[in-house]
Amino acid sequence: MQALVSGIDLDLVRKYNLPGPRYTSYPPATNFSQDLAWGEVASEISGNKNSSRALSLYCHLPFCRSLCWYCGCNTVITRQQGQSATYLDYLKTEISRMAALLGQKREVVQLHWGGGTPTFLTRDEIFSLGTFLREQFRFSKAAEASVEIDPRGVTLEKIEALRQVGFNRASIGVQDFDPVVQKAVHRIQSFEENRRVMDQLREAGFSSLNIDLIYGLPFQTRESFERTLDQVLVLAPTRLAVFSYAHVPWIKSAQKILSNTLPLPETKLQILEMVVDRLGAAGYEFVGMDHFARADDELVRARREKTLYRNFQGYSTHRGADLHAFGMSGISQTQDIYWQNEKGLGEYYQALKKGDLPLARGYQLTGDDKLRREVIMRIMCDLAIEFKEISREFNIAFADYFHRELELLDTLEKDGLVEISSAGLAVTSQGRFFLRNIAMCFDAYLPAATERRFSRTI
Repeated sequence: MQALVSGIDLDLVRKYNLPGPRYTSYPPATNFSQDLAWGEVASEISGNKNSSRALSLYCHLPFCRSLCWYCGCNTVITRQQGQSATYLDYLKTEISRMAALLGQKREVVQLHWGGGTPTFLTRDEIFSLGTFLREQFRFSKAAEASVEIDPRGVTLEKIEALRQVGFNRASIGVQDFDPVVQKAVHRIQSFEENRRVMDQLREAGFSSLNIDLIYGLPFQTRESFERTLDQVLVLAPTRLAVFSYAHVPWIKSAQKILSNTLPLPETKLQILEMVVDRLGAAGYEFVGMDHFARADDELVRARREKTLYRNFQGYSTHRGADLHAFGMSGISQTQDIYWQNEKGLGEYYQALKKGDLPLARGYQLTGDDKLRREVIMRIMCDLAIEFKEISREFNIAFADYFHRELELLDTLEKDGLVEISSAGLAVTSQGRFFLRNIAMCFDAYLPAATERRFSRTI
């Protein structure tokens, strides 16, 4: 008899708990190389100068006053406020150089500030950068502008400055309200702090508020995370992003502190299953792999209309937009190329001093890459693949082209994770919890099982 935890087959948990990408891109960033020359990137940008494709802009603002030990982001830990002024000078230089290449014809439909802690910036710096971006680019009147906020350091003045420069969405980093978990991950913040910031954001006119949670952190249990969820529901966010903790201590050394206190994979899935049930009962729909939104939210509409998209910022409703990222470590994406900026602050500054754009590495997609990217995207966003639709779009016979991949999926179908017919593939309700594993069947670049590149899928 198979072992079950709250409806989840533990044998499947053990079988499929493998290292794997999160597929915010395909191929993943681990495939980027230094072989991509700036001339190839510049040619791609110039070729799209008169394109009708919209733009999505991202600014990476890396500074944090303290390190959260679970963090996998590219951050700079400092209490020297002056560092942000220096950084903004370089950031504006990069933005102006790229804006000159892109021209003024293309419309910005999406802006995101991430980090780090964007609200590390002073009130005047927020206003200055926000104004500068709108001077350099042509923004749609309906542009979605979102910012990540750490409630521990944000003030009403900063919130008002964000609103003044057009921000209408905010994402609040909560992660967990349990005091034992907070202490273990070096991030102490009270429920009242979060409620104050949520109230201030609403009063300032933000139309959408997201809360970020992480499951799989030290000392978490199903019961403790349910208590966190009870408090989160009191705050009534528009959306929630409930991420699986990515444990990669060979990349982020601070995570070694957490290694002996992490919950078991089956506990993580217990938590996720509880989250899906509780949020569903509270009126939130499960979108993609880790997002939840109210039924009238754009994310839900995009999922229903099969226009949902996934990029380096997660799930998005702007499928047709090219992503241009500014700041250290930022990753940009067009139809044909990915490229990433220098990850180190010094290297980023040095490139801009020399008059260059801070390209560190990238990737030029092949035709096969684009095909597989679309297949994986549909799995991650639609939870289904229509074989005829993919065949028509890429001029292939799906069953012939992906003969080997369909054979790999036989095992997943026997395990109840997918249903396959002559018309297509559909992810089952249990398969929803193994989405990365399903997508991996179509990945032509998976490393050897012993090679450490990715966090585990569960």
